[in-house]
Amino acid sequence: MNKDRPYSALVQRLKAAGLRPTRQRLALAKLLFEPQSGGDRHITAEQLHAEAVAGAVRVSLATVYNSLHQFTGAGLLREVVVEPGRSYFDTNVSDHHHFYFEDGGRLQDIPGEQVHLEGLPTPPEGTRVARIDVIVRLSDGESEAS
Repeated sequence: MNKDRPYSALVQRLKAAGLRPTRQRLALAKLLFEPQSGGDRHITAEQLHAEAVAGAVRVSLATVYNSLHQFTGAGLLREVVVEPGRSYFDTNVSDHHHFYFEDGGRLQDIPGEQVHLEGLPTPPEGTRVARIDVIVRLSDGESEAS
């Protein structure tokens, strides 16, 4: 029996995206995309690194960041920047938007068809709108001044 067989779907997914399936990429892809991860998720590099370390995967935080950016560049993930220096990586690459819970630092998907935009500006000559990302920021409401 081939010991790599449990990873065969991930190997093919990485190859199809143009990425070489290294040991570390495979281990991170398993954490991100396997069914036991609970389906689509929003994860920071630090969270993924902690999961990898807890799972006895020897990988540096720098390698986690590099892999996440490679996965994003290959179309396997979407990066959601919620503020300068704070990004989440989303395994759901379909058309959708996000609620961002500022008090808890959590993202929740909003289906794309639930957001309607009108009156978009005309893009500069020679460009086109590639995607629109909407982040609706939420707070618990208790911290508002009276």
